[in-house]
Amino acid sequence: MARLPRLTLPGFPHHVIQRGNNRQAIFLDRADFEAMLALLDENARKFQVALHAYVLMDNHFHLLATPSTDGGLPQMMQSIGRSYVRSFNQRHGRTGTLWEGRYRSTVIDAERYLLACMVYIDLNPVRAGIAQRPADYPWSSHGHWLGLRTDRLLTTHALYWALGNTPFAREAAYAALVQSGLGERQLQALTQSALSGWALGEPDFVAGLQKLTSRRVTKAKPGRPPVSAASEEEV
Repeated sequence: MARLPRLTLPGFPHHVIQRGNNRQAIFLDRADFEAMLALLDENARKFQVALHAYVLMDNHFHLLATPSTDGGLPQMMQSIGRSYVRSFNQRHGRTGTLWEGRYRSTVIDAERYLLACMVYIDLNPVRAGIAQRPADYPWSSHGHWLGLRTDRLLTTHALYWALGNTPFAREAAYAALVQSGLGERQLQALTQSALSGWALGEPDFVAGLQKLTSRRVTKAKPGRPPVSAASEEEV
């Protein structure tokens, strides 16, 4: 069975995951992390993708991004993937693939999951046991949203602006969200939706997305579809 194309829609936030092949390390030193950040900055601007959050782990990375065009996100990821592998292989004297196949991603319901996805991304190093607090980990967007540093590659989403009327109020409100953490169901939903490619959101949101694309946005129910539904998919 042919695999579905990625679900990519302009104007909606996307949760992106890219892993190293066989879970191998894709960042070996500080220069590798900095090279990836430079590529993210360059290509997000080039392909008109607003980057809201990121975390670079040893063997994978997460992004939360909103593309402005149909092809913006895939073009950005393709350009970054090729450039980074070429640079990584040259620096470390290796050849061959680096990625575990194509990147995984899906569209998320901003109202329901955008801030939760930012928290999820920030807490990745804590869940992995490599940092006691998100602020202790340098290779994520967490410090920017807490006002600890300025990260020019990030674009503020309207839902973050709505957290408060001043920078201090927004930073405090977001810090409280991170401190509260996420429940196991939210963690699983955010991970599995990106890995599977199925849209994540309330039923009305998902139904609205389906009207915008011919690509299925949710997993089909078991069993044969009704004749009318099958006919519509064949058109």
